[in-house]
Amino acid sequence: MNKSIIFDMDGVLIDARDWHYEALNQALQVFGLEISYEEHLEKFNGLSTRQKLEIISKNNLLPVELHQVISNTKQDRTLRIAAEKCFPVAQHLILFDLLRYKGYKIGVYTNSIRQSAEIMLEYAGLLNKIDVLITNQDVQAPKPNPEGYLLACNRLQVLPEDTFVVEDGEYGILAAESAGCKVIRVGSPRDVSISLIAKFVPEILL
Repeated sequence: MNKSIIFDMDGVLIDARDWHYEALNQALQVFGLEISYEEHLEKFNGLSTRQKLEIISKNNLLPVELHQVISNTKQDRTLRIAAEKCFPVAQHLILFDLLRYKGYKIGVYTNSIRQSAEIMLEYAGLLNKIDVLITNQDVQAPKPNPEGYLLACNRLQVLPEDTFVVEDGEYGILAAESAGCKVIRVGSPRDVSISLIAKFVPEILL
């Protein structure tokens, strides 16, 4: 039986939730708009930029024609922040090396676009340690839809019921559970460690 663990990225492997908030607000402020931090946590955290802009357009009459300009600006600001703040975390590197040594396939599924995901995972020293990367550009319906997790399982050649997903946000947890995966919930990247994963898959320590 193939064994796998799929990780969300933002808020799980990389502490980028606030980076996305800051970057989107920098892009929106040009047009006189801003998301409060409470709104970010309650409504937007874990959604793709496209999904966030669709919600803002419905609520604030932001012209849809501006979405691409705002998205491009937000992407630029996100990568600038990541270049300053994203770096390898020892406990993540050790965990991934142990999982690979124990024969686990490793996937990452993120609501970020591929460019952001690859750059951040490279900064974090994890890009060359994963077997599959799924981004919001690989699916028709991003989280909370289960499509991305089902696609990751398919590419890893594992069954969802044999797969653990490490997630932090409600949208991601809903997506993983809807796909039929088992969920390991974390509060931040600091929680992601050998000791946590071993509580659910103790054989990694055998």
